[in-house]
Amino acid sequence: MIRTGQAGPLGSTPDKDGTNFAVYSSIANRVELCLFDEAGLQVARHDLPDCSDGVWHGYLPGCRPGQRYGFRVHGPYDAAQGLRCNPNKLLIDPYARRLQGEFRWTDSVFDANDEDSAGSMPLSVVTDAIAVADHRRPRFPWNETIFYECNLRGYTMRHPAVDEADRGTFSGFKNREVLEYIKALGVTSVELMPTYAFIDEHHLVKQGLRNFWGYNTISFFAPMPRYARGDADTEMRDMVRSIHDAGLEVILDVAYNHTGEAGSDGPTVGFRGLDNLTYYRTLPDDPGAYINDTGCGNTLNVEHPRVRQMVVDSLAWFTDSMGVDGFRFDLATVLGRRHHGFSKGHPLLMEISNHPRLRESKLIAEPWDPGPGGYQLGNFPPRWAEWNDIYRDGVRQFWRGDLGKSGVLARRLHGSADIFEASGRGPVSSVNLVTAHDGFTLRDSVSYVHRHNEANGENNRDGHAHNYSCNYGVEGETDDEDIIRQRRRHSLNLFATLLMSQGTPLILAGDEFGNSQQGNNNAYAQDNETGWLDWSGREDEPLFTELARELIWLRRETPLLRLPEYVHGTLELPEGTVRIDWINQCGDTKHESEWAHSRAFTKVIALGKHDGSESVAAILVNAHHHTADMRLSRSETLRDWRVAFCSAREDPQLDEARRVTMPAMSIALLLSG
Repeated sequence: MIRTGQAGPLGSTPDKDGTNFAVYSSIANRVELCLFDEAGLQVARHDLPDCSDGVWHGYLPGCRPGQRYGFRVHGPYDAAQGLRCNPNKLLIDPYARRLQGEFRWTDSVFDANDEDSAGSMPLSVVTDAIAVADHRRPRFPWNETIFYECNLRGYTMRHPAVDEADRGTFSGFKNREVLEYIKALGVTSVELMPTYAFIDEHHLVKQGLRNFWGYNTISFFAPMPRYARGDADTEMRDMVRSIHDAGLEVILDVAYNHTGEAGSDGPTVGFRGLDNLTYYRTLPDDPGAYINDTGCGNTLNVEHPRVRQMVVDSLAWFTDSMGVDGFRFDLATVLGRRHHGFSKGHPLLMEISNHPRLRESKLIAEPWDPGPGGYQLGNFPPRWAEWNDIYRDGVRQFWRGDLGKSGVLARRLHGSADIFEASGRGPVSSVNLVTAHDGFTLRDSVSYVHRHNEANGENNRDGHAHNYSCNYGVEGETDDEDIIRQRRRHSLNLFATLLMSQGTPLILAGDEFGNSQQGNNNAYAQDNETGWLDWSGREDEPLFTELARELIWLRRETPLLRLPEYVHGTLELPEGTVRIDWINQCGDTKHESEWAHSRAFTKVIALGKHDGSESVAAILVNAHHHTADMRLSRSETLRDWRVAFCSAREDPQLDEARRVTMPAMSIALLLSG
């Protein structure tokens, strides 16, 4: 016989004698706990016997870890008023740590009918209590961090060292050769695209496609069953431990902005059937219609304290029990939007920032969404870093040859102080990227002018229309050696600029060996060879891969490329005085009026140490299509310069008069001291 139990913690909590169940629904008249056997057949139903402040709860003696279950909610149903309780719909426990089985698109999953949906739903599973993760975390300081964005399925599906059965799984990603390769690149932090349980959109399934990226969440606590051979929660925890053992951090890409229940005509999976008006934002004068600030059909209602609690509990769970080191928040403007607009002081942003269990977590915002006032780059609170698309666009435009972009490039090399400094944040707040999962790969950004997304089934209307890309006269792949050479140089210029800029670099996995998606710049539905990394690129472009690795390690070994604060002129640091000078081709200080037409310049970063010694880094940029004669400085004392890197095949030539012959269309780093 089920007992009253406790209202907390939410979810299923086993002990030696049974399991406590607690689920929130402010509008339910009755909540049933339904138990299932290993074959997926319902074997018992129990009414949760008590409700405390909207939390329905009960304790079931003899219920052990491994028990499959779901909820049925009895309550008002009036879709036009936003009331969606239908006891024929089996619902996921929002706090379940494990799901078993796949979601299936059948008529039964829609709440407008009275078919029982149990046969089409994944089941929640009671899991053992897990202690705090005991593995050692690397804890890289922000100014030493280099993110490496991966889709764990796409990364391993074609990897030659991963066994067939492990490809596309948590176990595959922890493969020793996979982690040794990532570690050897020199990056510090693996940023994994969504691993929370998600479902494939209906329109994709009807086309024989499925969601590859994972931004269609149905559970904020359970890892994706598709990524596991057995228990997803156990296998994900083991993967995180293995990544840590390799000396790398784990950052999770998370989507707390919407769920896979989509719009008014979407499926009822969990939140909608439990308490629709609590979990989702609806129009004030039409509660049956969802506010769609995400472009995905619904928007999570983070104004409600129970929803905020769920988000923070989810983050704390993955931090403590899984061992995750940080989070990248998809469409993060949703997390700070109030009825009057975005607020960096939104309660949810403050709760995440100040939560004691998240105090050492890295927090990264994608600072935009499709909603009103959705672009908020530079406006997130302290502790938060932000993806900087202005960096991406400006760097691409400059190296593509757009006029008047030298000043833009200088601001991006400087760490985008024009965006972040006014709020009191430093360069590390700018997550610099030239490519990411959303858009062209590095190879495609120099090989395609137009998107080629026909395979997505949306008549090539999806994805970015403006990519600031080029193709050197041929759309797509070519055998022309001259075009290949120009594309390789262009790619290296973009990659080198990223690693020489102040801020926090983000590298898209596969860019280091020329991975292509054949011009698809929105491969969210391409769970196939278009979306999966083609590892043969390591053999096709071994020199580029080696140069990319060299650049990453050069950044790690050159503190002047990753200063903790913005420097305007000079700045006193504990180790000495840093000075930055911007130099024109003639060796003089650049004037404001020169930036509009300049295509070649030098940034000099010098650290004068207290012992009288000096370390200097000079970044030379020549975007002319011809060799440029440049001077480091007219007033500079003679130094013993060495060329640490140059994107051209030939190194810059220096003479005793501090003149530099800089190859065409190239960027170089010179070091002294």
